[in-house]
Amino acid sequence: MLDQAATLRKLAKEVEEKEIKHEGKGPKVITVTSGKGGVGKSNFVVNLAITLQMKGKRVLIFDADVGMGNDDVLMGILPRYDIKDIIFNNMEIEDVVIEGPHGVKLLPGGSGFTSVEDIPKDKRDSFLKKLTSLSDLDYVILDTGAGISRNVLGFIACSDELIVITTPEPTSLTDAYCLLKVVNHFKIKSSAKVVVNKTFNLREGMETYNKFNNTVNNFLEIKLQYLGALSDDKKLVEAVRKQKPFVISSPNSDVAKEINSIANEIVGEISLGDSVGVQGLFKKLFSIFS
Repeated sequence: MLDQAATLRKLAKEVEEKEIKHEGKGPKVITVTSGKGGVGKSNFVVNLAITLQMKGKRVLIFDADVGMGNDDVLMGILPRYDIKDIIFNNMEIEDVVIEGPHGVKLLPGGSGFTSVEDIPKDKRDSFLKKLTSLSDLDYVILDTGAGISRNVLGFIACSDELIVITTPEPTSLTDAYCLLKVVNHFKIKSSAKVVVNKTFNLREGMETYNKFNNTVNNFLEIKLQYLGALSDDKKLVEAVRKQKPFVISSPNSDVAKEINSIANEIVGEISLGDSVGVQGLFKKLFSIFS
């Protein structure tokens, strides 16, 4: 535990000392994470990305759940390569990025960020140059691992926005609060958005958020925004088994309509400043993890 605390303090110092300016206009980078596993985070990411794509936006998912990513499985596609093949094996971005449903792009993370400090500078510079081919994007969505780790906090620090997924279960809410507590303590982000998954109805989602928001307001200096709730719909379970996202397999289901509403909230937001962009994102990651 002491080692973990020391690691987090080091991360916070690096974020502060190695701040990199935004590259200008580019895709908005959104980190989606959760305090614990099993809350439906990856399902949310995949279906949100497809919904945004169906609205005419250009979306890339970076499956940043190192070693445990399953976005490809949920989309029914099989990647042959991942990000480490771009960095170490001189492969091009277009050879690794996979096109999923409705044109959503997926960049598999694999084990590419388990030892970033070992990546030589020339490999990093080459990788950053290759990222220019991903300039035609509107959103980059980072699907992180669950829980509190250096990797997860690093991805949060490098993104434009943070979305936290929770459920009405007390254990899920407690773990989500603990995650935000660490984010607040190390001043990594001053705001976050919340999605309540696996609810019986919209009322339960709003009540869950209100209780969670009250606790955060009382003890933390993080401003929360409610993005919406997603029903505990059996269509979602069927979609996972069929490896076909529910917004495609069951577009008229309650949960598909709910994620469409969340996508409308995201699309309708007015950007008040430049986004970090794809190159800015990885520059920050290399800086923090080195």
